[in-house]
Amino acid sequence: MTDESKLKEELQKMEAEYEPLLPVEKKLIIWSIGLGIGLLFVLVWVSYTFFPGTH
Repeated sequence: MTDESKLKEELQKMEAEYEPLLPVEKKLIIWSIGLGIGLLFVLVWVSYTFFPGTH
């Protein structure tokens, strides 16, 4: 068996085995998205507040 055929076989196994997200993983995803959006609003606010002439 060549390395390429082993790789194809392993990829097919990975595609067939679906593992749902754990609750802690879902929480981490939600926290990360929320933190990113929140920090984006903070950045926009700081930009408009401290650098008003550039907008």
